[in-house]
Amino acid sequence: MVDEIQELVAKARAAQSVVEFWSQERVDEMVAAVGWAAYERSHAEACARSAVDETGMGVYADKVVKHQKKTLGTLRDLQGLITTGIIEENKDKGLIKIAKPVGVIGALTPVTNASSTISCNGLPMLKTRNAVIFAPHPKAKATCALTANYMREGLKQVGAPEDLIQFVPNPSVEMTQELMKQVDLVVATGGSAMVKVAYSSGTPAYGVGAGNAVVIVDESADLADAANKIHLGKIFDNATSCSSENSVVIQAGVFERMVSHLKALGGYLCSAEEKAKLKQAMWPDGSHLSPKIVGQSAQQIAQVAGISVAPEVKFLMVLGEAVGSADMFSGEKLSPVMTLWKYDEFDAAVKLVTDITRYSGYGHSCGIHSTNQEHIMQLATQAKVSRMMVRQTQAYANSGNYDNGMPFALTLGCGTWGGNITSENVHWKHFINTTWVSMPIQPVLPNEDLIFGAHWKKYGKV
Repeated sequence: MVDEIQELVAKARAAQSVVEFWSQERVDEMVAAVGWAAYERSHAEACARSAVDETGMGVYADKVVKHQKKTLGTLRDLQGLITTGIIEENKDKGLIKIAKPVGVIGALTPVTNASSTISCNGLPMLKTRNAVIFAPHPKAKATCALTANYMREGLKQVGAPEDLIQFVPNPSVEMTQELMKQVDLVVATGGSAMVKVAYSSGTPAYGVGAGNAVVIVDESADLADAANKIHLGKIFDNATSCSSENSVVIQAGVFERMVSHLKALGGYLCSAEEKAKLKQAMWPDGSHLSPKIVGQSAQQIAQVAGISVAPEVKFLMVLGEAVGSADMFSGEKLSPVMTLWKYDEFDAAVKLVTDITRYSGYGHSCGIHSTNQEHIMQLATQAKVSRMMVRQTQAYANSGNYDNGMPFALTLGCGTWGGNITSENVHWKHFINTTWVSMPIQPVLPNEDLIFGAHWKKYGKV
């Protein structure tokens, strides 16, 4: 095991040393070739088909869209960026910043986004002249191999070392742990247990926290628009994304109308008895989501739970009762199952967002459908999340979309709230080391009156 990882890392280091001082032009040629190899329609379709067949999760058509969109969006973000040599210069401060690669990156990839995470992470890693070794979830190893090999073809086409992109062919917990020890940087996208292991590996690491997106709908919202966007996020790829809408917190005065809109879009509101059946199906041991539920369709989940629903039902809804283990539906569900909550005053809505995310999803994300700027800013100020989407489909928008300015990424940092080192979408800037070159300048002396003047005036110098 150790020897196998050592061989992968040795090949990665040799490949990385070849491109370490490549020009921006040559780096960009490499990224375009690899990007096209990942994005090309037949390749995207093959990767999506492999992901669905191998993992048994998600929706084929949605995975094609996700794979292509995240690849192309990442390339859009990288287009024209300077990632070699001088990337910033401040003549007033006499500072020059030079970008350098970190070396060999170990990238842990999840079963839920088996192919799109590889292109979305791999391209910015190449743009910054690094080598990467992917460690896929064991249930997604064939999809990882297929995707990585397409990208290796792109490297070969432009004369770049193919071993800039590698993967662990037969991943295991032990293999992944050994990889994390030997690389220069770890990027861990997946479950919280894996992220904790990454942080304790002794290697610098970027990890992610649990998702559990909570979305508010207030009385000023366009209810039809909000319902449509929420339902799109709930059903996309059978809600395998950590950014999928999990709870919707609705103002009491518009609650019934909002539920009607959701029902018209394929939502089914479970009765108390049906909710109990659904709970038993989803958490049969009382704490862990059943693999029979994750990434499955609403029809399949209803069948497992013994609930009779019409053929047109696309997602299931339950009423939230309590936050925490007393009501497991307040947590992340990774399935087209959504929890509805009712509030009267907006302060109560913000508290619900805070409490739900504290229980599951602290630091990850929330959203709001509102035209009330005071409500928007109150939530933005008080919610302990790293990203907040306004009048958007949460599952699309969190990780970058064409109609927002979020960096395209599938590794979403959750800050110290979620036990992470960053609260940003992990993208190209997280894959460089920076050398600060300092030139001498005229002294900039501190002004005591400016610094202490207000304090002295109020309290004196004593």
